Amino acid sequence: MQQKFLKTTRVTIKGYVFNGKKHIYLKSLYEINFCHYLNFLLQHKAIQDWEYEPDTFWFENIKRGTNNYLPDFRVLENNGEFTYYEVKGYMDKKSATKIKRMAKYHPDIKLILVDKPVYEDIKKKRGIIKNWGHYLTEKPISV
Repeated sequence: MQQKFLKTTRVTIKGYVFNGKKHIYLKSLYEINFCHYLNFLLQHKAIQDWEYEPDTFWFENIKRGTNNYLPDFRVLENNGEFTYYEVKGYMDKKSATKIKRMAKYHPDIKLILVDKPVYEDIKKKRGIIKNWGHYLTEKPISV
């Protein structure tokens, strides 16, 4: 008897995490855990603040394809400067184009890619990062 195997696809986990001020909706487990990592850095005063998807960058004169980019996280460093982070477990063609165009059209913006190797390095600290892997599937009701 011949066995059939189902083709597996990437499963994306989405959920809500409290960032210290409000619950935010995150679109992947990598983003969820990176949020907990940023909360850890904030708690230990390694950064001043962070926000999820606060700024959109436009690529002027692009007629076709990707003409804007919304980085995942903006971090206010202790020196007062901003660093943007893009969290990517998988790099597709469109995302790669956005990152390349970001470097070309906004060279003054510091953007760090948190890809699988960087994420795995952060993951090694999960034992000391509160709530690693935890998220809510529904937004809590405000009282």
